[in-house]
Amino acid sequence: MAELTTGQLVALSGVLLGAIIGWVARWARFCTFGAVEDMVLTGDLRRLKCWALAIAVAMLGVQLMHTTGIARIDETFYLGPNLHWAGAIAGGLLFGLGMALVGTCGFGTLVRMGGGDLKAVVTFLVMGLTAYMTASGITSYPRRFVLEAVDLDLSNIGGQGLPHIAAALFGLDAQNLWLPMALVFAGLLLAWCFAGDGLRGNPRDVTAGLVIGLVVIGGFAATGILGNDPFEPAPVQSLSYVIPPGRTVIYLATFVGSTINFSIALVFGTIAGSFACALWKAELRLEAYDDAREMRRHLLGGFMMGFGGVSAYGCTIGQGISGMATLSAAAPLALGAILVGATGGLYYLLTGSLRDAFGLTFRRIRQRA
Repeated sequence: MAELTTGQLVALSGVLLGAIIGWVARWARFCTFGAVEDMVLTGDLRRLKCWALAIAVAMLGVQLMHTTGIARIDETFYLGPNLHWAGAIAGGLLFGLGMALVGTCGFGTLVRMGGGDLKAVVTFLVMGLTAYMTASGITSYPRRFVLEAVDLDLSNIGGQGLPHIAAALFGLDAQNLWLPMALVFAGLLLAWCFAGDGLRGNPRDVTAGLVIGLVVIGGFAATGILGNDPFEPAPVQSLSYVIPPGRTVIYLATFVGSTINFSIALVFGTIAGSFACALWKAELRLEAYDDAREMRRHLLGGFMMGFGGVSAYGCTIGQGISGMATLSAAAPLALGAILVGATGGLYYLLTGSLRDAFGLTFRRIRQRA
């Protein structure tokens, strides 16, 4: 048997990790928009706390690898020299609004595809191609010349990590701050997760949060450790579901001579894992649009998620868990904007007015503050 190359090993890891998270997400009903919907409409925070648990687990594992230097975490684009603050906010708002129009995020789209949802197939194609165009095609112009024109260059302090910024503000050594900051942030998230009627006594959501956090750690380990080959280096990354669907479409369209990578393999694995779980739970069924209005809403939502997700440098999983785990300063900006956009989008579906929707959203934020 021929020995696998580094690229093949990393891609195989992507398939495996995708299959795990695809299975778990369908089994546990893990959906970030569903979590927002539960919070806004019924005040139920359980699915939101499952998401927070995944962030806490991923953050601890990733920062342990960062501190020990075993996975090249400092090479990830999340910790690059430019803080894309405008893209994180504007792109996050657009992504969240698009997520509400579609009813799920990029990751949820793949999970739905695994169960036979034909609407999700259309969203996948629109979101993926829009994301690819926004990364390097015609829709990249507003991203590059408007949103990224106001980026903050933080190369003089080492990058856009929260420890970089804290070290610059207080005259400390950033190298000594990564793990302590992760312990503090993860500790606060864990305390919130298990406070009150949250995840305590809810083994399914606890299991899902733990597994998804571990899969994100596994993504950074696969690309940062297995991919640490001087002759065939893999970019350090983990789970994200905006540009990878676009890359997958292009890979399928140019299969001869194309090379599979971690993010493309992750897409295939996620769909396969969801399909296996749907088959096991007898949930496989074809679903289509009810009418043209619903189709228009999904087409617009897919476009907004593709453009917004690339502009924000990630989605609910890419920035919301993977980015947060690296302690990137852009990640909480993008995550907060996504939550605001999703809440506003949900109210828009209920009221039919964007003005009223975001008025209700900011009123709710003020009440919680």
